[in-house]
Order: sequence, then structure tokens, then C-alpha cells
Amino acid sequence: MDHQSTKAEEKLEKGEKLALEGKYESAADYFDDAVELTFKFPAAHQNKQYMDLAILIDSILQDAKYYIANEQFPEALKKIEKAESKLNNMDGELIQKLIEDIVTIRNKAKVAQIKANINQDSSISNLKSVLWQIESIQNEKAQDMATTIQEQIISHAFSNANEALKQNQFSIARNYVDEGLRYAPESQKLQSLKTTIEKEKAAFETAQQNRIEQAMIAAEEEHKKNKNDAVEIVKIENTLNKQNNLVVRGKIKSVATVPITSVSLSYNLLNKNGMVVETNEIFIYPDTLYPDEVGQFEFTHYDVHKALKVKINKVKWFLN
Repeated sequence: MDHQSTKAEEKLEKGEKLALEGKYESAADYFDDAVELTFKFPAAHQNKQYMDLAILIDSILQDAKYYIANEQFPEALKKIEKAESKLNNMDGELIQKLIEDIVTIRNKAKVAQIKANINQDSSISNLKSVLWQIESIQNEKAQDMATTIQEQIISHAFSNANEALKQNQFSIARNYVDEGLRYAPESQKLQSLKTTIEKEKAAFETAQQNRIEQAMIAAEEEHKKNKNDAVEIVKIENTLNKQNNLVVRGKIKSVATVPITSVSLSYNLLNKNGMVVETNEIFIYPDTLYPDEVGQFEFTHYDVHKALKVKINKVKWFLN
């Protein structure tokens, strides 16, 4: 190989190295030098053509970067598509690098577009809608943004679920957690809260069942009391009036928890030997006694003219 060819080869190698570093203008100069050193060097001619293409694509991508910086994302994506179309059906190491550059710029445009979207609307519903988009972008910045969005969704779901849980709204709390896990399935925070919700729900239902059973027992005991022990005798006395007739009078108090009606009292009149002289039943007034209300009774025995002992036999009533 002659001296000219050797120098041309060196220029070619240097140009190829610069091209792969993205220094297309400098690489083109080296390829031009190689062509000038020897016209019988087709690789230099071909690489020079590739540099013209690379410089064009780089120029288009610079335009795309300008649009991205100014948040003109549709225009930026059109430029990126235009650059990509220039490489159809082409291959090689330099082409692969240009494709990687295009992918990088496209991802940058998508991330910037999503970020601008979030800045305009940072609601949880919007964050959920963009999470799938950001997760599909394979670069570190996008993944960091996705992690940040997930954390916001987790925090929102946890806060709402926790509030619902405090009010024993277990289904609502579980729905918040399940929705959050759709977007952050690996969240230990939400998975732990879901377990807590199930345990709290079981404990609440058990306690509620116990309360129902206790209430039923209490209601049954109350009914028995109202049915069998609803009144107490406050006072009963018997005296002879001015006409020498025996008067039996007294007071009865309702200790029931519901109104009672038609309260009547049966009693015997006993002589000093304990023998029954007369039996009587008398109704209390007022007809209806409310809880803790006192009713009265009074009856004059016109055919009894001496003091006798009064013995109560039975008190009857009806429950309202």
C-alpha cells in the first residue's frame, strides 16, 4: 500500500470513529481528506454520503429538541418521524447509532409531554391515565417519573382507604386499595392495609353479631319484666269513712319500659282470724300508665263497716 493510501486509510478510520461519537461534521472532513488523497477509495465516498445523511438527521433532531424545549410536542414528534423515515431499509453501525439517537429524542419528547400534562392537571385520575404511558418509555427519567406517580397513587389510595376504614366502610376501603394495587401491584403498604381491612371487617362483624345477640337477650329480658313484673305497690291502706264504710285506696307505680294499660288489682279482705270476708277487683286510673308513672285506686265497701286486713292477690295489665 502506497503512502497516499495509508494516509487515506488513517483518515477513514479517524472519520469513522468521530462518526460513531456523533461528530458528523468533523467526520465528514476526514472523509473528504481521504477522498482527496485517493480517488480509488469507494469506502470514503460512501461514508461521506452517510455523513451527509447523518448531518441532515442531526439537524432535524436539533429542530425537534427546539420544539420540545418550547413544549410544541406535536411538531417535535413530526420532526422525529421525518428523521426516522430517512433511515428506512438502511442498516449498519452508524445507522444503528442514528436510530438510537432518534429513539432517545422521541422518549425525551414523550417524557416532556407527559410532564407538561401533569403540570396542567395533577389530579389522581390524570396521574393514573398517564402512568401506563410513562411506564412504556424505556429510560431512567421516565422510570423515575413512573415511580413518583405510583407513590402519589399509593398515598392517595391509602389515605382514602384509611379514612373509610375508620368509619367501618369496609367495602369502600377495599375498593380504594384494590384500585391502588392496579397501578402499584407490588406496594407492600397497600397489601398490608388490605389485610388490615379484612381483619377489621371480620372483627367488626363478630362484634356486631355479639351486639345483636346481646340486644336480643336484653329485649327478651325486658319483655319478661314488662310482662311479669311491670308494677310495684307504692301504698295501700284501708280506713272507715264518716259513714262507717270501709274504704280501700292506694297507689301503683309502673316500672315497665313501655306503656301499660287496663291495670287492675285483686285483693281479699281478711278478718282478725285470717278468714276471707270479701274479694274484690279494682281498676287503676288513669287507664294508661307510662314508665315511672304512678296510678291510683280507691273503692268503698258499703256493706263492710269495720276495719279489715287487705291482702293483694294479683295485679294484671296489658302491654301496649
